[in-house]
Amino acid sequence: MAVTASLVKELREMTGAGMMDCKKALVETDGDIDKAVEVLREKGLSKAAKKAGRVAAEGLVRLAFADDHKTAAVIEVNSETDFVAKNPEFVEFVENLAAKALEEKDPSMDAFMALPYGEEGTVQDALTAKISKIGENMNIRRFERKATEGVVYTGYIHGGGKIGVIVGIKTDASASEIEAVGKDVAMQVASMSPKFVDDSQVDQDWLASETEIAKQQLLNEGKKPELLDKIIPGKIKAILKEVCLVDQKFVKNGDLTVAQYVDEEAKKLGKSMQVVEMVRYEVGEGIEKKEEDFAAEVAAQQAAAAKK
Repeated sequence: MAVTASLVKELREMTGAGMMDCKKALVETDGDIDKAVEVLREKGLSKAAKKAGRVAAEGLVRLAFADDHKTAAVIEVNSETDFVAKNPEFVEFVENLAAKALEEKDPSMDAFMALPYGEEGTVQDALTAKISKIGENMNIRRFERKATEGVVYTGYIHGGGKIGVIVGIKTDASASEIEAVGKDVAMQVASMSPKFVDDSQVDQDWLASETEIAKQQLLNEGKKPELLDKIIPGKIKAILKEVCLVDQKFVKNGDLTVAQYVDEEAKKLGKSMQVVEMVRYEVGEGIEKKEEDFAAEVAAQQAAAAKK
């Protein structure tokens, strides 16, 4: 029986084994997927699948930059525990993946997972091998590459890799000249978590939703409906100052906004600087973590022991 790409994909999804291992198993069993599963189990290559259902909400964020800082990348790789996230082998793996994200122009995860990874095969193969060796479920959750013409990138890693930020500054200055300013702005993004760079980048669906919420709040406060059109613009302006990076109060100097701080530093340098891009990754954000109840776990173990 012919070993097709779809058959390899099906086996890979069933077992969690690497693509090349699945293909070899199918060739060995003449395309019999059930026998191929057995072959992979015998070789210990499918045990990663047993861990695939576990929640991987810890992990690391890492950044990578080109030498001229005109290209940048950020990646998040998850593990089940913080202990594994600090494992030197895991850290090195994530750093290698960040370097690959820097070079990969295709933004799709499928393309990224199919990239070659040394002697281990593909990135997917390397991930599966790490899961089997370290003994925890892991997941390459997301990555992003930035390379806009005329933009220089800087970044900041917080908490050893819990938060990673890339900031893009449109400028004629070099990376070394804007490094300090870029790091300050990136630290602002890390701590204040703005949603947008400026009001020109505000998502219109988000704005419509916030406007509706503001209207309902005003009505609940007893404001007359005919007055809302006069009050709403001011409310929305205040909201935008909180969620737009350049309009936020600068954390290092509350007398300035971020835009004013950048303008002041640009004047000192003698070269224009404008913050135009940002990416903020926080480990595990949006992932529903399993709540561990230690007391309940001990009680259950004692109850089970008493029944024996």
